[in-house]
Amino acid sequence: MKFASRYTGKELLDNDNIPFEDIEQNMKELNTINTYLGGHSITLKGFKQLATGKKSLTVCEIGCGGGDNLAAIYAYSIRENIQLKIIGVDLKEACIQFARQRKILPVSTSFITSDYRQVQFDEKPDIIFSSLFCHHFSNKELLKQFEWMREKSKIGFFVNDLQRHPLAYYSIKFITSIFSASYLVKNDAPISVLRGFKKTELENISLKSNALQVKIHWQWAFRYLLVYKHAGSK
Repeated sequence: MKFASRYTGKELLDNDNIPFEDIEQNMKELNTINTYLGGHSITLKGFKQLATGKKSLTVCEIGCGGGDNLAAIYAYSIRENIQLKIIGVDLKEACIQFARQRKILPVSTSFITSDYRQVQFDEKPDIIFSSLFCHHFSNKELLKQFEWMREKSKIGFFVNDLQRHPLAYYSIKFITSIFSASYLVKNDAPISVLRGFKKTELENISLKSNALQVKIHWQWAFRYLLVYKHAGSK
């Protein structure tokens, strides 16, 4: 029955005052998980759907963590000769510090340490996205988040997040218990799945936020890619 509705308990990562070295280990392992379980490739799918035909773009990730998703998009933009302006937003200073020190993004990258809801842009980004960020919020909070991304983006937004499924839960619990050195990952990865979504839940949130042009597709492994494009945008 615990998969029938979203779990409301918080993850350890949602707490304050986590030591930097623990955040660092968590970010490194999340990058490995995203690399081998397809998370980065899903992010690129979302970006490509909104970036088609564009040679100059501003992209913003909310909840950017260590910057791995932005780095994947940046590498793609170099291959495709897309001039990219990058903005990364995260509430935790430790995440922004880790992203800066890795030097996997151009020095022109704008990092903002803030609650995304407090961010004011001089000019709207073309594309806003999040990856493994939405499940940290309640459905009511997500309604506001989708509205924010819709209002702040020129072309649209996309979301890459988890499907709530028993196989996903027990698989990641087993994998992290053996291979993870991070207490944050061991604790939070299974909880993240319990806080994940059914497709109908994402559809209902999108409709209530007036994101009517949304497309939601299941992705391996146990993810959903939600893409919203403003009507009339080219």
